[in-house]
Amino acid sequence: MRNLSIALIVIACSCSHKMPDNFVLVKGGPFRDTNSGFYGKNVTVESFYIGKYEVTQKEWVEIMGSNPSQFKGDILPVESVSWYDCVEYCNERSKKESLRPYYNIDRNKKDPNNTNEIDNIKWTVTINVDADGYRLPTEVEWEYAASGGQMSRNYLYSGGDKANDVAWYWQNAGDQYLTGAWSWPAIVKNNNRTKPVGKKAPNELGLYDMSGNVREWCWNVYQPADNGEAQGRVWKGGGWIGADFCCTPSFRAGHEANGKGPDQGFRVCLSGM
Repeated sequence: MRNLSIALIVIACSCSHKMPDNFVLVKGGPFRDTNSGFYGKNVTVESFYIGKYEVTQKEWVEIMGSNPSQFKGDILPVESVSWYDCVEYCNERSKKESLRPYYNIDRNKKDPNNTNEIDNIKWTVTINVDADGYRLPTEVEWEYAASGGQMSRNYLYSGGDKANDVAWYWQNAGDQYLTGAWSWPAIVKNNNRTKPVGKKAPNELGLYDMSGNVREWCWNVYQPADNGEAQGRVWKGGGWIGADFCCTPSFRAGHEANGKGPDQGFRVCLSGM
């Protein structure tokens, strides 16, 4: 009886962490979205949880204590955060919620594989594979979730075929709808900016803003399609500055890991629990 009691206590402790609100279970499997670059490539994704929304400024301030964003507002996505800032946030939030941090961050050891000349930080960041803490999605996980996972309807964007229904991007993120060619002066004059999370239609899994609003950091090193030199980290999803084609789930680009901008944010994941 005593051994049974101990076993029950262990089970209770291991299951004590409640899944946070606004997280969605993404059931694993192969890619169903025929628009994805991973479709038909024998890629299978394990089940995981992902934030329904981009990390907001309120969530960021609660963990990090300050707000780096250019456009201020509790329910606006946090922006102007580097990839390094985001992995720190993941670890700090994990510790606050008594989870094992997912990342090992060595600030004193330069990553020998990081040859990006613009990145002057180059922390060595590795992962604890069995950790239950918060983390950035991998590029594959992000695209799988954005395209609807096993519920995919092969939409052009995350949640629909019309960008204006699901995404904030350069044409609709300001005072008026912009037409013609992309123009930075026109974007500035039009007061383009980030928008409160969750105001456009969700995708098949109930995820918001995976097309547009802010570009989202992923874990992976960015390797160009032409097999050129790896540079920075992957970002996905497009943002309020960018064009509509950047908002498709399959679009991929990279940015130096220390890069920041008012259109650069993220969302977080938890491994299957």
